[in-house]
Amino acid sequence: MGDTASRLVKVLSGFLMGAVLSLGAAGTAWAAPKPKPPPGVDISGVGLTEPLRLRVDTHDGHVNAVIDQVSWLGRTGQAKGPKEADLGPKYTVVVFAGEEPKHTYDLYPKAVGGPRVYRPAKQPDERKTSSGWFLGRLNMSETLRGAGVPLERQLDTLSGGIGGGERVIPDDSLNASRSINESVGELRRLLLINVAVAVTITIGLAGIALLVRRRSR
Repeated sequence: MGDTASRLVKVLSGFLMGAVLSLGAAGTAWAAPKPKPPPGVDISGVGLTEPLRLRVDTHDGHVNAVIDQVSWLGRTGQAKGPKEADLGPKYTVVVFAGEEPKHTYDLYPKAVGGPRVYRPAKQPDERKTSSGWFLGRLNMSETLRGAGVPLERQLDTLSGGIGGGERVIPDDSLNASRSINESVGELRRLLLINVAVAVTITIGLAGIALLVRRRSR
């Protein structure tokens, strides 16, 4: 009778160990998701002999500031923009996710009537979008100048400026760190896994104790 109880204890112990290891592996997978590719931008245009290549690991502030100039554009812009003579110098910004180009925009920081942004219909990632003109942020010129574009300093620039609509550039392409909601969700999943492991161990130990007690009678 004692040998039978001993074998049952070993079998249940092995089962519990396998369950714990499986849940632990799942918890590790959820707690450590695949890292997102870091964002970056290339800027080319008037006064630049070669494109400026800015990546978040070396130019974090400039990359995020330039991306902010185009990240809040609406899905539909104006079909026609200012006259070509009123646009001023053009600077093309290409947004990267890692080393993969995702989005491209033409920025006109000195356009008559305020900065303008043009979004071409053809995008590097071949996603479907519509071309359109948008009012740009008032600090576009200073943002580009800070990133290395040869523009005269604009002293009367206000912080922020025009820009609105829903975000059309995915967060996984632009955000170098995970959002608060995502982090909280992962923490919740990890907590549930830990609770499941604890409950499984408790039930298993109770079952083993009950079997041993019955077999010992």
